Amino acid sequence: MDKFIIRGGIPLSGTMRPSGNKNSALPLMASCLLTEEPVILHNLPDITDTRTMRRLLESLGVKITQLGDSSSYELHAKEVHPSDLDPDICRQIRASILLAGPMVARTGGLMLPPPGGDVIGRRRVDTHILALNKLGAEFSFNGSFKFTAEKLQGADILLDEASVTATENAIMAAARAEGRTVLRNAASEPHIQELCHFLNLLGADIKNIGSNTLVIDGVKELGGGEFTVGPDYLEVISFVGAAVVTHGDIRIKDAGVEHLGMIKLVLRRLGVDFDFVGDDVLVGANQRLVIDPDLGNAIPEISVMPWPAFPTDLMSIAIVIATQSTGSILFHDWMYPSRMFFTDKLVSMGAQIVLCDPHRCIVQGPTRLNGEKLDSPDIRAGIALVLAALSANGTSTIRNITQIERGYERIDQKLAALGADIRRENS
Repeated sequence: MDKFIIRGGIPLSGTMRPSGNKNSALPLMASCLLTEEPVILHNLPDITDTRTMRRLLESLGVKITQLGDSSSYELHAKEVHPSDLDPDICRQIRASILLAGPMVARTGGLMLPPPGGDVIGRRRVDTHILALNKLGAEFSFNGSFKFTAEKLQGADILLDEASVTATENAIMAAARAEGRTVLRNAASEPHIQELCHFLNLLGADIKNIGSNTLVIDGVKELGGGEFTVGPDYLEVISFVGAAVVTHGDIRIKDAGVEHLGMIKLVLRRLGVDFDFVGDDVLVGANQRLVIDPDLGNAIPEISVMPWPAFPTDLMSIAIVIATQSTGSILFHDWMYPSRMFFTDKLVSMGAQIVLCDPHRCIVQGPTRLNGEKLDSPDIRAGIALVLAALSANGTSTIRNITQIERGYERIDQKLAALGADIRRENS
């Protein structure tokens, strides 16, 4: 198993361009099941999760062809069959559940082994079942999820939570259902917006994109088309964090700044400032890195909320930045009960963090971090540990980097190009 060896304390400098958004790529790939015509997706990230989704789609009959040596692929679901999916492959990614909506709409059913993904606490599938059931799909569970439907019919659906993947499943199924669907309390992240725009490009009729109430008029069939996956805003902010904790100076090209406004506001509370120049992000070396207290000098709180508020996937990075900022701050992630458990690894590096409960921690900074041997528990905690290692005094070893590479394409090469002392070794 590969590991990263990182010598910290080196300021990053230079220019980088983020890969395509993983959280867009996976539902976009799954949505090709809705049409018999070929579709071309550009800027697909070459990461473990997209390779796993490709294997699942190919097992259902989708023909996938890489166009030259580029990040563009043709996906052609001309003949699709609801075959038995490999449970071991489904267990590798949470996004395997995204096959349910399009397969029910296209073939009338799917037998789906339980999905996997990051170990950050229980992740419900109930909302998916609620949405598909309202559209006319029947559901049963006997070790695997079985979805069947003779015909999908548009419906007025109120999701019991603003689940991203449940929203995506409902959108894909409703796009081919008969009649109108009104999807309320829908998630509205950038990747959901991209899915809607892509489906409209293929001939779907989805309105109110970007809001939490989508109106979807089903169509009998969809055509083909080409679409470019947008930049991964989570990777963008990961590199913002890497520049900040190393006191570096970098430019992030084609960063999709239209989606970064709220994140910029929240990180400013940690004393982080970056500028937008066109569609680029500029991070300067002279960061303030002082935590802004609330009125009355009260300890401030950063809490995750559904989009467009601060996303849960950036909580781990914000915690690492806070270890380098002067002051105290409370972090609260009510969504996932295991998100905070990586903080013990930061404590072993010298961070002053009090884990209040599975959902909250208090960080007191700044503290000088020291190199340590670490294991990456999931994608987002893993990249946070990379940032901590880049900031630390001495050398760190990060094992289980396959977790990080589920979501980050060539992360070691991109960091090395900015001057980081990072190398890959085989254990």
